[in-house]
Amino acid sequence: MSADDPEKNRMSERARRYARVGAGVGQATARIAGARLIGQSSRGSEAALLRAALGNLRGPIVKVAQLLATIPDLLPPEYTAELQKLQAHAPAMGWAFVKRRMQAELGPDWRTKFADFTHEPSAAASLGQVHRATAHDGTALAVKLQYPDMQSAVEADLKQLDFVFSLHARFDRAIDTSQMRGEIAARIREELDYRREARHLLLYRHILSRESLVRVPDLRPELSTGRLLSMTWVDGDPLLDYREASQQDRNLLATALFRAWWHPFSQFAVIHGDPHLGNYTVRSDQGEAQGINLLDFGCVRIFPPRFVSGVIDLYEGLRDSRPDQVVHAYDIWGFKNLSKELIDTLNIWARFIYGPMLEDRVRTIADGVAPSEYGRRQAFQVHKALKERGPVTVPREFVFMDRAAIGLGSVFLHLRAELNFYRLFNDTIANHVEDDLAARQSQALTAVGLEPAPA
Repeated sequence: MSADDPEKNRMSERARRYARVGAGVGQATARIAGARLIGQSSRGSEAALLRAALGNLRGPIVKVAQLLATIPDLLPPEYTAELQKLQAHAPAMGWAFVKRRMQAELGPDWRTKFADFTHEPSAAASLGQVHRATAHDGTALAVKLQYPDMQSAVEADLKQLDFVFSLHARFDRAIDTSQMRGEIAARIREELDYRREARHLLLYRHILSRESLVRVPDLRPELSTGRLLSMTWVDGDPLLDYREASQQDRNLLATALFRAWWHPFSQFAVIHGDPHLGNYTVRSDQGEAQGINLLDFGCVRIFPPRFVSGVIDLYEGLRDSRPDQVVHAYDIWGFKNLSKELIDTLNIWARFIYGPMLEDRVRTIADGVAPSEYGRRQAFQVHKALKERGPVTVPREFVFMDRAAIGLGSVFLHLRAELNFYRLFNDTIANHVEDDLAARQSQALTAVGLEPAPA
């Protein structure tokens, strides 16, 4: 990075970021305290005030809040519900900002590189916003533009993450979160590198090239930089528009989602680590679902092939009642010094995550449990047991695997799909050989310029 790079991690920008975050959260805290003083406060209203304060700040603090909201039982449910709204409701930045940023990325003649470029963004999130544009060959484009000074903001906001985890450790010793911080920090830093996201996109185009139900945008490298990503625009409808569609359409969409997530993991040891509703749209023909578009490749986790073997070992150990295989799986995942009691506790959560895939029958993901209660009982049981028997240290690689599995289950809940998840899963892990997976992964990563995960 050059010395005159306006996006470098400047101490002055970090200091200003500390001030902005402190002021925003401080104002929310003051309003919460005032409401409590006059008896007009509730967890729901307090969570809404905090969400509003963070949403106006933009940046990685929002991403951190989203990640914390996905860790089971770390936050009260009211806070979890509000913080999960942040990505969809981040405020956009105006046209003057867009012109300055585009000039910084593509030069003063940037406008001539497009046949058309919309002033209003089509989407705005925590780290950047997306504009629709048209290439000179007539191709519709999605142009993702990063907000300014995000590198400085990341380092400032990660200090807030240190504070949150230290506070959590003081009041709740059921889970040792020491490795979570490193994992979350690494993924957030990666999300700022749009060149890396471009390579993720190319990787997924390769991995899913034969999946007829899943479409991935195409990259426009000549219109992309480290903080600007241009890709083909893929038309689609919001996934939630299909909540009342026919059972056939909902099942087809759920099957597409399952393949889009599990095929890359089982065959290439790669996951899309941010499976929330906004990252999928539905391809349709005259109102009938044809498949999904997979969007946003900033948060992609590459695992060592051995980790996939651990996931399969745990599944088969639970399915076939083989305790030794279960213990071996936890060891592969990186859990250390587990007693039999701790293993029994972890199995409560594992049986919840794997539950839909353990029985050879058609079912919904919740199988008769109310969506609002899905996973609550198991999370409560695990947390209660860990308070008595723990703490347990959560390995880094487990963090996004667990988060993504929960996020995918949430999408299935919305669709009320009725599928044989057992057969879908067993089809995708059939004939698993770790050495073969390692060879496939190495070839795919090398082709797009990515490095494998450390073994």
